[in-house]
Formats: sequence, C-alpha cells, structure tokens
Amino acid sequence: MMSSNENWVSICQTNDLVDNSGVCALVNGEQVALFKLTQGEQEQVLAISNFDPIGKANVLYRGLICSVSGEDTPLRYVVASPLYKQRFCLTTGECIDDPEQSVSVFPARIVDEMVQLSVAS
Repeated sequence: MMSSNENWVSICQTNDLVDNSGVCALVNGEQVALFKLTQGEQEQVLAISNFDPIGKANVLYRGLICSVSGEDTPLRYVVASPLYKQRFCLTTGECIDDPEQSVSVFPARIVDEMVQLSVAS
C-alpha cells in the first residue's frame, strides 16, 4: 500500500507498528527500519536503513531502542544492533561506538494515522 504525495510515501498505518520497537519495510527496493517511539500520548516515527554496516546484515529493526546522553551531548535515541551491539543514532545515523560507521536516515512523519517517509525520486 504505497502512495505518493510529492516525495512523501505512505508506508503503513501507525497501528501497524509496535510501540517502542522496530519493524522492517521495503521502500523502493531498500529495507528500512521503522521505529515508533511513544511517550504518553506522543508518538514519533524514526526511520533508518535496516543494514548494519558492521555485521553486514539487514537486522537493525530487531535491535533494542535506548537513549544515551553525555556531559556534552543531549539525549539521543539509538538502536543497538542485535549482532555486535553497536548503537546507531535514530536521528543522525551515526554509530555511537564507531564514528567511522553510519547508516542512512529517512525523514519520517505521521499524517492522519499514516506513517510516511520522504524518499528520493
């Protein structure tokens, strides 16, 4: 069920996702890991490439979501790869544990209970 509106593509409904967990979607031939973060009444969807560049497998949607912060860094949501446990930031794609590694990030939004991704034309 994919429909386009400009470069935003509808992927699924928000109730197709599991709160504070990940699912995998195939978008334009690429596996994308979608994460629905829920805090109280607020929902947010974040999307990154599902490919773990360190473990060389499409597994990131199966990782554990957590938050990290430091003395000089604000709170960030990350997913820990189920393979070797490297943490990837859900907003920047940066690997917290190996700055030379990163994954693609896809702008995501919720419109009328639909999860949409911004994809290249």
